[in-house]
Amino acid sequence: MASTDTATTTDTTATTTATGTAATLQAIAKELGERFYERDDVARTLITTVLAGQHSLLLGPPGTAKSELARELTSRITGARYWEILLSKFTDPKRMFGPIDVAALSQGQYRQVYEGRATQCHIAFMDEIFKCSTAALNETLALLNERLYHPENGGSPIACPLIAAITASNELPTGEDTAAIYDRLLVRIEVGYLADPSNFAELVRSAVVAPAATARTTVDLAALEHAVTVEVPAIDVPDGIVDAICTLRAGLRRKELIASDRRWRQAVRLLQASAYLDGRAAVSDTDLSILTHVLWDSPAERPTVERAVLELVNPDAGEALDLADAIAELETALDAKAGQSAESLSEWAIKEANPKLKKAGKRLAKMRADATEAGRSTATLDRVIGRQRAVLARVLSEALGVDASALSDQM
Repeated sequence: MASTDTATTTDTTATTTATGTAATLQAIAKELGERFYERDDVARTLITTVLAGQHSLLLGPPGTAKSELARELTSRITGARYWEILLSKFTDPKRMFGPIDVAALSQGQYRQVYEGRATQCHIAFMDEIFKCSTAALNETLALLNERLYHPENGGSPIACPLIAAITASNELPTGEDTAAIYDRLLVRIEVGYLADPSNFAELVRSAVVAPAATARTTVDLAALEHAVTVEVPAIDVPDGIVDAICTLRAGLRRKELIASDRRWRQAVRLLQASAYLDGRAAVSDTDLSILTHVLWDSPAERPTVERAVLELVNPDAGEALDLADAIAELETALDAKAGQSAESLSEWAIKEANPKLKKAGKRLAKMRADATEAGRSTATLDRVIGRQRAVLARVLSEALGVDASALSDQM
């Protein structure tokens, strides 16, 4: 719509651009969540991390679609130079940052060819990141930390246009050298095998019948860069959020979980990116939930961090996590009963597991409805609900012999 007020037109245009980019990225997150089973939170978290201009780690066993998800996300940034590598302890730094120009060398000039290498990429995917060779370590750290590359010939550092790197690994770092890289990866996301039997059944079917073509939203590089450098940093961080962060830090320190000052500072941009992605002008309590992917070093610490963060965000989080623990105990009990008679397994499912899981499901559904009405984030509740449905599906399938394809009618 045309406007006679120049200032109003300018402001409206700026708002429309920001909202449009955020909406586009939301659509991409939704499409990735639909394509990759049980990866909704992973997709959103990766997109938020890119928006924050930070680096992420996908941590999990082989065969969990880490690489495929990263490639699918990065391929949706049109106009971006993308670079990926599978690292090993023998990887030559020149393979990463630029080989020697043989033609120039024959003429007595020592020059590197940077085209198609990490030195010129906007988005990087680095698989098996902790197998980075010792020779490439310092240059990799400089790329991640400062977006710089120091040429082999000792010339002036080269500024790299890297927005964010997505990395992946099947294991945690084991030495001091790779621990330095680990510390530079602000967001750490655990990715496991599919838990819900019905999702697994769909995965198997997709190997036989190709899924129908779906919408494929893309975002332009220029719009993404503007969001990262201008719009996200402009998101307000209220004093109440600063107070909440200070409270969280103090609580985690009492539990001897210490994150560096650098990580806390970088996490603020992550909170701004989360608010931006939701189309809000200021960070709110709900954005703090992304810190569950930031403030732990060992996966064993993650549940403690998650509880501390989520209880700060949502008054129902404590009860939701208690229900999650109870659901996990039932799944452990199911695993322990492998090999027992069908009659014994069926009796346990009917008398104990099924009633408890359905009761938990009803309570979680009520808590989710209350959270939605109050305008609070449902991310944690959605994750626990997904877990409840997955374990109930296993009980119905493995203990009661219900066909996986019919499980949706049972829950």
